Order: sequence, then structure tokens, then C-alpha cells
Amino acid sequence: MSFMDRDFLLTTKTARRLYHQYAADMPIFDYHCHLIPRQIAEDTNFSDIAQVWLGGDHYKWRAMRSNGVDEHLITGDAEPREKFQAWAQTLPYLLGNPLYHWTHLELQRFFGITEVLDGDSAEEIWQECNRILTQEGLSARRMITQSKVYTIGTTDDPADSLEWHRQIRQIPTREFSTRVIPSFRPDPYLAIESAAFPQRVADLARRADRPIHTLDDLVQVLSDRIDFFDSLGCRASDHALETVGFTPPRQEAAREVFLRAMEARDSGTAESPNLPPEDRKLYQSYLLVELARRYSQKGWAMQLHIAARRNNNSRFMDRLGPDTGFDSVQDLSLADGLAGLLNHLESQNCLPKTVLYSLNPKDYYTIGTLMGCYQGGGIPGKIQFGSAWWFNDHRDGMEEQMRILGNLGLLPRFIGMLTDSRSFLSYTRHEYFRRILCNLLGGWAEAGEIPRDEGLLGKTVQNISFTNALEYFG
Repeated sequence: MSFMDRDFLLTTKTARRLYHQYAADMPIFDYHCHLIPRQIAEDTNFSDIAQVWLGGDHYKWRAMRSNGVDEHLITGDAEPREKFQAWAQTLPYLLGNPLYHWTHLELQRFFGITEVLDGDSAEEIWQECNRILTQEGLSARRMITQSKVYTIGTTDDPADSLEWHRQIRQIPTREFSTRVIPSFRPDPYLAIESAAFPQRVADLARRADRPIHTLDDLVQVLSDRIDFFDSLGCRASDHALETVGFTPPRQEAAREVFLRAMEARDSGTAESPNLPPEDRKLYQSYLLVELARRYSQKGWAMQLHIAARRNNNSRFMDRLGPDTGFDSVQDLSLADGLAGLLNHLESQNCLPKTVLYSLNPKDYYTIGTLMGCYQGGGIPGKIQFGSAWWFNDHRDGMEEQMRILGNLGLLPRFIGMLTDSRSFLSYTRHEYFRRILCNLLGGWAEAGEIPRDEGLLGKTVQNISFTNALEYFG
């Protein structure tokens, strides 16, 4: 078998048939990513492979730092060709890392390059990739179309004007048929402990063109923005939480906490309010319940991304800012808070469709068992165990997540993969996932653990690859 050939990751005959006959040609429903809508609207052309490949990719940045690459070749002012060379020289040390596979899948699928990238091949590959990007016009929208992407769900602040989404909607279907929809990410308005909280609330008030003096004002403005996002096709919210710290909502107490937090703006200071952890939990619980109530009314899905410990390196946080490769897995208790939130929403008959992700695999059995307590409402797979995320979206992590889902829930109802990426080249991650899925099911079939029923298994593969997400998000 050759390196990453046609049957890459497919170790049985059944797995190969499932992938090639059923999974390979399915479209992609990328319900959560971090692509920049402006680049889609303007159909951005990239000047070189370093710009599209290394810009903003903190996965690669972490790997390069681990290989001893100087920061000026990573996020600094080095020439693009120098940065690409540093990445190419790092790649041979990534054997066993999914970045090694992703890199070569992207070279194969977008550039037709089957040669292994390393320091010696870097110049030839640099030239060929740049030729295709510039002379053949491999633009942002062409990458999306070439990847057969049916829908993209971006990640957007409630204060965003969504002007680029409106422009995308005006593009004739014959030119670009992928539907690009916003997703509602209200994290800044839940982060009441942040020094930036009063200013973010003020910015939201300006966007909404109405004052926000009280918590009731904030809830109403966020509700109005939910209506606005919904009018442009939004089907999901997204929340990043270190853990789910929940306490039964108390409106008056939450109002008081909000007013204390806003005093920082009124006093003209930039310091974060001195709020005890219990006050923060009280406020966040109240607001999250109010938002979830509105998501339920809209038929949206609520995504909870849990257990990321962010910005661990304070020196580089000060130097480079967030999302630059200094995050890790958090290790906090989850069960009580998550059960409290889900149970409260269920008791109020306002539990929306919910997708639960954890960056810490220790939480998988907590999620897998808790979600079974709140299914129903006539919605298949209403509460979803989200795909292996971030540090877990490799073969071992994906297999573990799907095995646990199979053990505790309904694997054939799984809504499958998402890119969670800022790169237009990352759609090969869906292929990577589909190959792993087919190999898992194919192995079970050939071991006699599930029927060797091609109709059943083929439909299951297609549903997990695409159809389940299409139906779930509506």
C-alpha cells in the first residue's frame, strides 16, 4: 500500500466499499467553522500558499514552536517563503500527528501534489501551489465549490452587521451555490468578569441603536439580534464554556450583578468588576437560560463547546493576543452543572436542540449518559454528542467519540463532522472523518459485530456524513 493512496485509512474490503461507494461523493454540511464571511463575499484570491495555509492556523503554529522554530518565522515578519520553509522542515517531525495527514490531503485534493512535503521538496511544492493559486485562480469560493460544500455555518458576534452575509446571498446561484449562514456567538455578553464587558455591551447597544442600561435591556437587545440572525438563515448558536456552572436563575439577583459590572464603564475605569465566582455563575446561568428559551422558540440548535482552558501563556497572550496556539484541555467537574442546566430548561419546556462537545475525553461518558435523559420531543437525536473536537479530531479521538456514542446512544443519528477551522483548505477533514467512520463500521461488519448489510451500512454512512446534519439544522 502506498503512502496515503486511494484506500488510505481503509483497512478492510467493507470499509473500502463503504467509503468509495457511499461516502466519498456526499456533499458537506459544515455547520460550525470560523471562516471569514468577507473573504467568501469578495472571493478572496491568495497570493501564496503560506497566506492561505499558515495565516491564523494555531495548530501549525504550536507544532512549529515545539520544533524549535523562532517566532518571527511563525507569527512574525519573516517572508512568506521563509515561513513555508520552516513549516516544511517541521513536517517530518509530525509523524503520528493528524497535521501530517491533513497537510498531505490538502496538497493532494487542491493541488494534485502527491509528493511528500519536507525541507527538500519545499521549493518545488511552493512553486506549484502558488501557480495553481494565482494562475489557475484557486480562490476562496472555488475551494468551497470544489469541496462540494452544501452549507457553511460561520461564527458571528451578535453585534455583527452581517453585511457580508447579505452580500453572499446576492451572489447568483450559478456562480456560487453554497449557502452561507451565520451562527450566533454571544460569549462576550456572558463573560461578565471580563474587563471588556462594559465596552462590548456598549458596542452592542450602538449596533442595535437602543440603550442598554439594565439586564432586561440586554436580554431584549439580544432577543432582537436573534430575530435578525434568524432572518438571514441562522440555525444555531454557539457558546464556549470552561465548564457549565449552573445555579437556578434568580432574576433580581442577576439584575444586581449586571449593574455592578456596568459600573466600570460609568466610573471610566478599564478594570474588571470584582465579582465573586457565585455572582458570575448566577448571572451567566440566568442569561444562558433566557437565550436558550429563545433558541427553542426559533427551532435553533444550541452548541456548547466545553473544557477549553485558554491563553495559558500570559507572556505570549500579552504579545500576540488570543487564539494563537496557547490553549489546552481544561479539567473541571461537568456533570452537576450540565445536568442542572438541561434539567431546568426541560422543566420549563424550553430545551432547544443541543450539541454537547467537550475538549476533555474524561467528560465523554458524562455527556453520553446525560444526553439520554433529555431526548424526546419528536426530534431524532435532539441532544447530540458533538464530534471529537480540536485536540481530539484525530483518528484515535474520532474513533473513541463514535465508539462511546455507539455504546451509550444512537450512532446512526450522529450529525457528524465539522471543520471548526479558519482555513478554506480544511474541508479535507471531512474526508478524513469519513474514512475513519467507514473503517470503523467496516471493521465491525467483518468481525461479525454488525450485519454485513450494504444497504443498511451505506445509508448509515451517508446519513452521518451529510443527511443527519441537513435534517437536524433544518
